[in-house]
Amino acid sequence: MNPLKRLFKQTFIYGLATVLPRVISFFLLPLYTSVFENASGYGQYTNIYAWIAIFNVFLAYGMETAFFRFYHKSEDKAKVVSTSLISLLATSVGFLIFALSVKQWLSSVTDINPDYLKFTTYILVLDALVIIPFALLRANEKPMRYAVLKTVNVAINLGFNVFFLLILPELAENAESVLMASIYRPNWEIHYVLISNVIASGITLLILLPGYFKASYTFDSKLWKQMMKYAGPVMIAGIAFTINEVLDKILLTQILPSDIAETEVGKYGACYKLALFMTLFGTAFRMGVEPFFFSHANSEKPERTYAQITNYFVILGSIILLGVIVFIDVLGKLLLHNPVYWEALNVVPIILLGSFCLGIYHNLSVWYKVTDQTKFGAYISSIGAIITLTINIAFIPKIGYMASALATLAAYGSMMLLSYYFGRKYYPVPYNMRKILFYLSVSILFSTLSFYVFNRNLIAGSILLLVFLGLVYKMEGDNLKSIFVKRGN
Repeated sequence: MNPLKRLFKQTFIYGLATVLPRVISFFLLPLYTSVFENASGYGQYTNIYAWIAIFNVFLAYGMETAFFRFYHKSEDKAKVVSTSLISLLATSVGFLIFALSVKQWLSSVTDINPDYLKFTTYILVLDALVIIPFALLRANEKPMRYAVLKTVNVAINLGFNVFFLLILPELAENAESVLMASIYRPNWEIHYVLISNVIASGITLLILLPGYFKASYTFDSKLWKQMMKYAGPVMIAGIAFTINEVLDKILLTQILPSDIAETEVGKYGACYKLALFMTLFGTAFRMGVEPFFFSHANSEKPERTYAQITNYFVILGSIILLGVIVFIDVLGKLLLHNPVYWEALNVVPIILLGSFCLGIYHNLSVWYKVTDQTKFGAYISSIGAIITLTINIAFIPKIGYMASALATLAAYGSMMLLSYYFGRKYYPVPYNMRKILFYLSVSILFSTLSFYVFNRNLIAGSILLLVFLGLVYKMEGDNLKSIFVKRGN
């Protein structure tokens, strides 16, 4: 099979694994924006999950990427699996003991209620324990099983959220339902959200538990040191990336006046979710392409294939950017049931473009991963984190959450340009920059016209989208047919 055709097939399945669960979880957005009527409750939720994202990076400490690298190049793959499992199992248990022991101190640092921290810790540990089992599915090219498990996880989470937040309160009001009345707790919305997550993560671990029983539990300290040397910069890059991704919500909570902070964070966090269409696409593409990069690093002229992949990523990303902006009002009313959240819709185009830049950065970052120069990923992401911190701290007091949106775009845009610059020097890839810049520029121009000039008029925006799709078909129709229609060698 044509390697690009195989890549897109796997990316499509990983896309389902990423998009389908998130589509299911999108039902949570209208649910939460209905339950948290004044947006402050959603602000607390946003702050908790921002901290979860940060701690997730520390608990993974780059081991997933290191696992891919060493699994593909090692002859003793079983030893790579067992060493990785033991490492993450030990650190996860250690974190569980530590976090529960210093719960009050963590609460003061994170502004998370101590009652919520207990459940947050369980979520973090359970998610850390499935990192290698899920990575093994990807490494062995089993995207369908990966997709099913991810979908089951989110479906369970959604089901319990609906039960706890919608069904249980109604059942508790029924005098005949004594059991439900004893279970239900008023004003426990955030508790129920976290408990639903714990249940879903716990069931997922149970399903993947056979992977732990099959492991040989041989710990190779020499291999572990090599993996940690590779993983260290990846972890630093991950921390910096997570700062770029979630620290704005935390800083908004800390910097804005206390009487409006949670409400403003709630509005921003809810509208930020609408940019997830681009994030979903970038994540699905990255999950399909990352194992592909490593497995084809030693093939003949892989750089040419990498260039083609980035070209198609930009084309598809440009369509998504314009499409979401054209239908932004429709999406806002569909997913944000409470009009109080609509005020922050103006951040969506900026966040979308920033997420697009991040996706391009991940595609460009192949050079430092396949050449084992992951330190550059740490450097570049750290620069992005500094930009995020600087802009947020300087401008949140003046323009509120709009500063956070602009910081996201500035950070990811800078990371994209830096990766391209250093990649040309250390691992030249023949990108078709004229074509990439053309698609990117036209998509941004049409998006600007749709959102700002035509004031989000659906008819005008739809015409611009159709024109752009026509341009893509005229320029890329034959190439796309050669990948998806003709049989590969």
